Amino acid sequence: MQASIYIGLMSGTSLDSIDAVAVRFEPTFELIASHSEAIPAAIDRRIRSMLSPGENEIERLGLLDLELGELFAQAALNLIEKHNLNKDEIAAIGSHGQTIRHRPEANFTLQIGDANLIAERTGITTVADFRRRDMAAGGQGAPLVPAFHNALFRSQEHNRILVNIGGMANLTILEAGRHTAVRGYDTGPGNVLMDSWIQQHKNSSYDKDGQWAARGKTNSTLLKNMLELPFFQETPPKSTGREQFNSLWIRQMLNKQDNPPPPVDVQATLLDLTATSIADAINSHHLNNLQIYLCGGGSHNSRLKSQLSFLLKPHYLSTTAELGLDPDWVEAAAFAWLAQRTLNQKSGNIPEVTGASGYRPLGAIYWGN
Repeated sequence: MQASIYIGLMSGTSLDSIDAVAVRFEPTFELIASHSEAIPAAIDRRIRSMLSPGENEIERLGLLDLELGELFAQAALNLIEKHNLNKDEIAAIGSHGQTIRHRPEANFTLQIGDANLIAERTGITTVADFRRRDMAAGGQGAPLVPAFHNALFRSQEHNRILVNIGGMANLTILEAGRHTAVRGYDTGPGNVLMDSWIQQHKNSSYDKDGQWAARGKTNSTLLKNMLELPFFQETPPKSTGREQFNSLWIRQMLNKQDNPPPPVDVQATLLDLTATSIADAINSHHLNNLQIYLCGGGSHNSRLKSQLSFLLKPHYLSTTAELGLDPDWVEAAAFAWLAQRTLNQKSGNIPEVTGASGYRPLGAIYWGN
């Protein structure tokens, strides 16, 4: 029996869950199965404790790497069991891992979730640690999904921009035609600041549909100060993470205000920061006949979508569901695709996107039983 199924595992900056998908790429792309594995509260706390420097880091990192390896393996096994998949048909697992640090300015990124354990527990060949080979070639190691977006979503007739709104937000620019260059980069925060702020003030993991933000009013001075961050003016390639966009940065911005706004207005401003930074990036490309498709958790935030639609008029705005792939599963599918590329000794990065010196196969292979 030919092994033609690839599993993708993704745990992003938002720390909401591990997304697991099973896909085929031949003869055409097919999403076979999907599963969302909750991250236990105790592990969530340990991940968050690793996102900034702290005591006894190496010991805590090593133990968390093992815990996450077991959790990623369980996510894959639960996907297989839930959908009665035949293991003999599964060629490989592509595991993104959990990002603990992303510092492209220091040529350093770290994703954990021991792939040895994933391969051992599942018996399936696992590909992981996708970002560091690109960095070794002089790239930023991110974003990596534009190569998958190009393979799946390019149009011959329309200019398209894919907007992934996870913890951070990134763009993929696909101009119409078969051979036009792919461009892509991080635009800044996606959900990360909104999630952080509502967790502090409402003890909620996220602002469903932007309902709390909708009750507030954007503080124009705070928004202006935030948008003056040099990152927003940098030219691509560029990528970012929690190292820049975090609760401390929000507090620093608020401390510059003579009269800090109430929390609900801060939430409204953070939503506007995400929308404005995305829209400014898209509008800077001056593309006509443009279709914009959202994916990632932020694609479900109706308030954010409404603000993006307003800022991006008259361009067409929808989600990747219209293109045949639920926006919740795009990133996990991308890492399944990257695993397939690696096992076939094909490149997974796009130098114009990451800044690498050339195309490279990405990731390390951990053979199954």
